[in-house]
Amino acid sequence: MRDLYQEVTAKILADLEKGVAPWVKPWKATDKFGGNPYNAMSRKPYRGINQFLLYAPQFSRNGWMTYKQASDIGANVRKGERGSLIVFYKPFVVSDKNAPVDGKEHSKTIPLLRCFHVFNLEQIENLPKCLQADKPDERTEVERHAQAEMILSQAVIVHGGDRACYSPAQDQIRLPQPGAFVTMASYYGTALHELTHWTGHASRCDREYGKRFGDTAYAREELVAEMGAAFLCGHCGIDGKLQHSDYIASWISVLKADKRAVLIAASHAQKAADFVLKIEQAEEHGEEAMAA
Repeated sequence: MRDLYQEVTAKILADLEKGVAPWVKPWKATDKFGGNPYNAMSRKPYRGINQFLLYAPQFSRNGWMTYKQASDIGANVRKGERGSLIVFYKPFVVSDKNAPVDGKEHSKTIPLLRCFHVFNLEQIENLPKCLQADKPDERTEVERHAQAEMILSQAVIVHGGDRACYSPAQDQIRLPQPGAFVTMASYYGTALHELTHWTGHASRCDREYGKRFGDTAYAREELVAEMGAAFLCGHCGIDGKLQHSDYIASWISVLKADKRAVLIAASHAQKAADFVLKIEQAEEHGEEAMAA
């Protein structure tokens, strides 16, 4: 039986073992979606782990669609092109046949994971004019940074010192002065990383990794923060960087020990980004609608 969890994990692991974090885009954001992969038909960005599965530096465009979507608009996938894997996850409630016979109905929740293959717009011929070029992101750097500042204004941020961190006890973020960073993009990338940590507070997204993951809790939370910062940098059109490259070895260890870890981390990161962006949590099957 095909193991989609293992396939997704293997793809992410392959990048990490090369010293590359797949959630860090190796190119500048150039279109109105801030460099995030999106479905070319629905115009909606992909979410969660699918963003990282579709970060493809070999393509200059960020739009994707299925073979069927291309056919439906009179376009065609170029002969010999290979699709890229994305996944759709949804909890599925079924009857529990092993439950005790007591006259009551018993159910259990099992994860439903399905896969789709999508093609980049550069792999498709005969596209209609409206899909032949991405619309540029016309925001200025000042506007991008202003959007990041608005997002960050939700938290208490104290500037000073030479360390960036989130303090759960004080519920505040500490950052060096902006001028201490090489670039303002580095400052905002770091700040949004710490803001993702901030969302884990019990009064917000309430992430309790310590209870589930034991000794690897810190590495897993850092994985969530890196991914969350990538989502937020993409939203703002800011070119984020890998904040903690020294954690790569720990992440590799975590992913090798638990094939579901990367999907869980991406899910938590998406929820964190949704929280600070005030996006209502939609059913995960929305991902399927974008793919099909």
